[in-house]
Amino acid sequence: MAYQQTALDTVFHALADPTRRAVVQKLVQGSASVMELAEPFEMALPSFMKHVQVLETSGLIRSQKTGRVRTCEINPERLGAAETWINEQRALWVGRTDRLTDHVETLATKKETK
Repeated sequence: MAYQQTALDTVFHALADPTRRAVVQKLVQGSASVMELAEPFEMALPSFMKHVQVLETSGLIRSQKTGRVRTCEINPERLGAAETWINEQRALWVGRTDRLTDHVETLATKKETK
């Protein structure tokens, strides 16, 4: 459980940055080289590589170097883990709000009958 929580923490940390979210969005469409990924951003390549490293450390992406080209791809399992957690939280809160709605409606009905 502790490992899963730590892994989830690193995923959400990685996704907390808009540059890294944009990289993940791009990689969902298919693998791309670091140069292709870095192109839309106005930052030096070493700075961009720090974002790639955070994404790799979180397990959201994998990269492979062939010659001078580093190609990145998404790791759908790790992205799926974050999605699962979000869906569990959504279900929890939907259940709570449904119970609250039922309670408020019950109170309103009781008030009307008095």
